[in-house]
Amino acid sequence: MRELTIISIAEQVAAHLREEILRGHWSETIPGRGELAAALGMNTTTVELALRLLEKEGLLVGQGPGKRRKIELPGGLAPPTLRVAILDHMPLELKESWLIELKHLLAEAGHTSFFASKSLVDLRMNVKRIARYVKQTDADADAWVVVAASLDVLEWFSGQSAPVFALAGRRRGLPIASSGPDKPSAFAEATRCLIALGHRRIVMLTHRLRRLPEPGSSERAFLAELMAEGIPTGNFNLPDWEESIDGFQTLLDSLFGRTPPTAIFIDEARFFAATQQYLARRGLRVPEDVSLICSDPDATFQMCKPSIAHIRWDYRPMVRRIVRWANNVAQGEDDRRQSFTKAEFVEGGTVGRAS
Repeated sequence: MRELTIISIAEQVAAHLREEILRGHWSETIPGRGELAAALGMNTTTVELALRLLEKEGLLVGQGPGKRRKIELPGGLAPPTLRVAILDHMPLELKESWLIELKHLLAEAGHTSFFASKSLVDLRMNVKRIARYVKQTDADADAWVVVAASLDVLEWFSGQSAPVFALAGRRRGLPIASSGPDKPSAFAEATRCLIALGHRRIVMLTHRLRRLPEPGSSERAFLAELMAEGIPTGNFNLPDWEESIDGFQTLLDSLFGRTPPTAIFIDEARFFAATQQYLARRGLRVPEDVSLICSDPDATFQMCKPSIAHIRWDYRPMVRRIVRWANNVAQGEDDRRQSFTKAEFVEGGTVGRAS
């Protein structure tokens, strides 16, 4: 009978860390024992023993107290890396902080990333324009992360040879790697809350990519709750509008003409602020005259009194999923898994009873 080899917990942790290092999960340095212990659900003593074992192997090199250990790959071996282009929905000056964090985490994993010089808004969410732009940029990118794209844009990307990751957008059902907030249940909860407060004239203002060629999953959840209460639905509830400053003002003028809504869902904080300003000019109070809910979180909401009703989620799992996807693709894996992050409705002071 062959003799069994029993390895300690620290050796098991060292084996796991070794595998992650060699597959390119970290580059240059490895996180400290506290961060690793929290991620692995282990105590710091065990993790420290594992790190010392990797130091003895020569895979890690200590750099002094309080500093991260340096990674020294054997024989100059370097894990494969990617050049990742990030095609955002919004122009460069409106970048969100978590996209900046994504760049840092990709760099920490050894990948090179850059923001595309044009956004989907700049390219008018037009497939032909986007195809020309991607072709011009192809020499600089091995893979693409596309943020909040329409169905036809993501269908086009899914048919290209370069790997692509869809961050939010109309990604459901497509053969494409993706991650994003799972909003339908949160929208359904928010709609039920408004109905319970007596609201019947409820409007959702959302981007065209969420309305066409048919309403998205969140929009369908909203309409389904209205219909379940016997409230007729139509263009009033999900109106079409020209996506510009003037187009948004024209939309609000039309809504507050003869039969104004008593509650509005609004996509993005910038449109939320524009709606608040519009209502103030007309002498309408929030929430006494109109209840408002923003479909996205925003850092400025923390400073508002009364608080802003909104849909929120944790962006960190989505960012980590992109890094894992980049690592997998760099290793030659055809990673097309889709993941969803739980979203929740936060009932704030901008929601009240129907007037």
